[in-house]
Amino acid sequence: MTECNLAALIFEILNGKVLVFPTETSYGLGCDATNQESVDKIFKIKGRVEDKPLLVVVDSIETAKKYLRWNETLEKLAQKYWPGPLTIVGEYVGGNLAKGVVGKDNTIAVRVSSFPLIKSITQKIQRPLVATSANLAGEPSLFDPKEIVKVFENQSQQPDIILNYGILPKSEPTTLVNVINNEVEILRRGSIVVDII
Repeated sequence: MTECNLAALIFEILNGKVLVFPTETSYGLGCDATNQESVDKIFKIKGRVEDKPLLVVVDSIETAKKYLRWNETLEKLAQKYWPGPLTIVGEYVGGNLAKGVVGKDNTIAVRVSSFPLIKSITQKIQRPLVATSANLAGEPSLFDPKEIVKVFENQSQQPDIILNYGILPKSEPTTLVNVINNEVEILRRGSIVVDII
């Protein structure tokens, strides 16, 4: 993607657009995580239950520390697996994130992505980016943009922008772990195996 195209994309995200983009695992559906209207739209697009929060990606470990209550275990996991397909659920320490990103139990799911496009977007928007799988709730992950168009074309709510990066290699979703009080609980086994520390 050229700098010019990237700048246009950043403009659209900051103006509330919902987009489909490639990630290191499958195509994702995302928006500015501080924009309540955009986050609400993603729930409607996916048909997702509201008590199942959306995960976010950030540009660095330093940024993750602004939103997560940091501890020794989190530090070890971050140093070993970030950037990469590991999503960490931890205690939210505040910020201006939308409802639907922060759980009712005051937790948030965060990842530092290794995918170059996502890295560029998160660096430029200077805020977390929602990154949930680009499918209907309960359906399998999607790797082909043509399939994504088919899935959403008859829905009343649709993504505003679909970035076509061709067919992605099929892979497992991100591994999801809960890290509260320095303990690690594996919530979903995914594309990487996490050593319990």
